[in-house]
Amino acid sequence: MHFDPAEIGYRDLLDVFFTIHDPTTLNRQGADVGTQYRSAIFWHTPEQEAAARAAIQALELSGIYDQPIVTEVAPLDQFFPAEGYHQGYFHRNPYQPYCMGVVAPKVAKIRKQFFERLKR
Repeated sequence: MHFDPAEIGYRDLLDVFFTIHDPTTLNRQGADVGTQYRSAIFWHTPEQEAAARAAIQALELSGIYDQPIVTEVAPLDQFFPAEGYHQGYFHRNPYQPYCMGVVAPKVAKIRKQFFERLKR
């Protein structure tokens, strides 16, 4: 999949990103720990960088989170696709315990919150 701004706006992607994870935990998401679990946005253009920083500032001012947002904002240097077994993992493994207990509730939350933006 590739980002197509004709399909969804960059700000919309940021809204989804900040909805599906906790941007206040450094190098951690739930029980998963390590730098590979850090909250990070890697931008391609200065406009994307500005939008990411503005989204973070808006969240901080909103008071939604009790802790500071630690999301890293950095230029994209290199991109490495995930290994094949990670591609479409949830789709291929919907009954795997992690998918049922962690991923499925997040997907349901996104579907509910962003229902009007979903493809029909």
